[in-house]
Amino acid sequence: MAGGGRSALRFLLLGLLLPPGPGAAGAGPAALPLVVNTWAFRKAAEAAWYTLQSGGSELDAVERGCAQCEIEQCDGTVGFGGSPDEHGETTLDAMIMDGNTMEVGAVADLRRIKNAVGVARKVIQHTKHTLLVGESASLFAESMGFPCEDLTTKNSLSIYSKWLNQRCQPNYWKNVIPDASESCGPYKQAKQFNNEEWINSQKRINIDNHDTIGMIVIGRSGNVAVGTSTNGAVHKIPGRVGDAPIAGAGAYADSRVGGAAATGDGDVMMRFLPSYQAVEYMRTGTDPTTACQNVISRIRKYAPDFFGAVICANTNGTYGINTCSFCDETCCSRIELVNHQWTHK
Repeated sequence: MAGGGRSALRFLLLGLLLPPGPGAAGAGPAALPLVVNTWAFRKAAEAAWYTLQSGGSELDAVERGCAQCEIEQCDGTVGFGGSPDEHGETTLDAMIMDGNTMEVGAVADLRRIKNAVGVARKVIQHTKHTLLVGESASLFAESMGFPCEDLTTKNSLSIYSKWLNQRCQPNYWKNVIPDASESCGPYKQAKQFNNEEWINSQKRINIDNHDTIGMIVIGRSGNVAVGTSTNGAVHKIPGRVGDAPIAGAGAYADSRVGGAAATGDGDVMMRFLPSYQAVEYMRTGTDPTTACQNVISRIRKYAPDFFGAVICANTNGTYGINTCSFCDETCCSRIELVNHQWTHK
């Protein structure tokens, strides 16, 4: 750190939030700058930190941190070679937001381009738009000089083949024929709707399908930037876009208040704009941990079986998360590193 002072770099590993009720973990004020991200993606946090230490901006730090996860294919849920859709293709979503100007750049359903968060940054820098999607987003990326590359790997092909051999289970269809819980498509709409069918199918979705890295960076002067990157839900219906590239859902920043980012079941979470809501709670003086708890509690009123997490940080350097108080072994093993931290001289 410049000047030889001591400051803390913290990253958070978030457990999935499962019924019946939420718990929380958090921390008091920390010296700025601060880097916080979802899951135990340590190298991503370090990449963001070192970018700040080298004189980069908060946006630079978020971009570099999320890009590190794209390179490493963090948990197989970020970057190329993971989460193939129903056609076996990997597509990427990403978003980056400047809390000073409230500018947002995002891409969704991005094909053939590995550096999704880099393309999202270019949307801010070179367009007057906020979100580009699909093939047109890929063509924009190519025009910005990003190389065209195959996002499929042996691993993603293996995941896809295994899924086909399991009669396309699990999947995200409901109220269709043939019965999506027993066979692959193509599907057609059923004449009668069965809500119970969807509830049961949701419970079969693997909770490891948590996807997104969400990152909050708060600079020494209190400037805030946030970002996300993901390859989305594994076996998703082609064209599906989750919460990650949606401002206010996947992440949100306001340098007058702080930032927030979400991870988990994006199809549910995006309906509640949890990151925006968390920042608005903090705007009223709510501490980050309570802001996260309030957001998750609100979602659970409507979707008690959903899984997800929100991280929050304010410009005082206080950060908080919401974690599950009901844990199986998988969840608890992930919570052990929540308060891991280290210092740089």
